[in-house]
Amino acid sequence: MNYPNEYILFLVHFHGDRDYFECHEILEEYWKKVAPREKDSHWVGLIQIAVALYHQRRGNMPGAIRTISKAINNLASHTIELQQLGLEVDELLRLLEYTRKRMMNHQPYESIHLPLCDKQLIQQCIKECRKAGFTWCNDSDPHNPHIIHKHLMRDRSEVIQERERQRMIRIRENRG
Repeated sequence: MNYPNEYILFLVHFHGDRDYFECHEILEEYWKKVAPREKDSHWVGLIQIAVALYHQRRGNMPGAIRTISKAINNLASHTIELQQLGLEVDELLRLLEYTRKRMMNHQPYESIHLPLCDKQLIQQCIKECRKAGFTWCNDSDPHNPHIIHKHLMRDRSEVIQERERQRMIRIRENRG
């Protein structure tokens, strides 16, 4: 099976360095290319898993619970697409329910492994992990602020400049 490169990168970060923010960024960009108006896309469900774990690891349990619940609801209706991505769907949904229960009981974050059933996909991800300097299925480093608080540490200057540019365009259009 041939998988999108972005999906493989998502899996590499998800199981390698556990950089869930990066997982979110990679798949969100891909989703916006292939199905931008589909808010219930399976890509969104996978993004939501990463976002939920990012929130949980940072101690934001309400955000984690809300987001993992959305992921479960989304992914439960996309079994064919998930199977085509080499995922064992029933096992995935059980894992997400287990993770949600842990969140609801305010248990601390623990790394999870998405249940992949395509051995070639796993081998490809292991190879890409090695290239990136990661260990496949390694647990998260609980002391790495770069992945735990990434949204606070990233350079947002381009986003801020673009928002200001769009604001100025709106001001000019309203004057005209």
